[in-house]
Amino acid sequence: MTTLDPQADALLKQMEADGVPGIAEMSVPQARFFIEKAFSEMVPNPDPMAEIQNFTVPGPAGSLPVRLYKPEENGTPPLVVYFHGGGWVIGSIESHDATCRALAKASGCAVASVEYRLAPESAFPAAPEDCFAATKWLAENGSPLGVDSSRLAVAGDSAGGNLAAVVSLMARDRGGPKISHQTLIYPAVDFPGDCPSYGENGEGYFLTTADMKWFGGHYLREESEAKEWMASPLLAGDHTNLPSATVITAGFDPLRDEGEAYAKKLEDAGVEVKRLRYEGMIHGFASMIGAMDDSRKVAQEMGGELRATL
Repeated sequence: MTTLDPQADALLKQMEADGVPGIAEMSVPQARFFIEKAFSEMVPNPDPMAEIQNFTVPGPAGSLPVRLYKPEENGTPPLVVYFHGGGWVIGSIESHDATCRALAKASGCAVASVEYRLAPESAFPAAPEDCFAATKWLAENGSPLGVDSSRLAVAGDSAGGNLAAVVSLMARDRGGPKISHQTLIYPAVDFPGDCPSYGENGEGYFLTTADMKWFGGHYLREESEAKEWMASPLLAGDHTNLPSATVITAGFDPLRDEGEAYAKKLEDAGVEVKRLRYEGMIHGFASMIGAMDDSRKVAQEMGGELRATL
């Protein structure tokens, strides 16, 4: 029987001892403050970069902030467009700064982190439309940014994994840009949320079933939107001709089974997939760089796949 990783267990016990409430018990401003503080405190010394650029790109409803990380000074690196997690409601470029630095260092790629609009202020489908628009602009403007955007990947964790999967489908159906790889870190890809891993891991392991309902209630305007493929890419009618994928899941994550179901969907459609399940880990571990040894390990795994593909 799989056991919880000791570092994950220690973190969960510390949160319980500190009386940290669940996301579903917080207001939106409280939840946003919590995630920024929690992730920043876990990484006191983020990886140094050769260059960081902050700029904006045009989006469907105004400018979208982007932070571009370059890990090395020489050459023209491939480009990874990154979408942060946080249930489409919380999270930001800042909360995932260390995550993007670690991915850039491990892959040798430039990583462009996109600040898409959040719900409930901007509900579905604002986030995927923003992410697609940013990806398209970055793909078309690689040269002035000093990156090789003809070697392009998308990546994201949790809600960001959902957005990376959706952007890959949108790019295929809208005639580009050409995306060579998608890195999906414990992606939320099926809104019904009734798979066995919800029953096994829906309470007590950082992300809960109640949290997912809280996120969905803010992100979707109507319950029927949960069945749309841009919200639940697992439900898309066609998964052929999509970029190769690395799909990361965690053994003690309520989203484990839907992430693995998405990997199988891609495989069944003829897409090359590398699956990586971190058996003892919880949701969010890839961003817990100061608290989990496996966060560094998964960055190296993802980086290796990106190096091989791009």
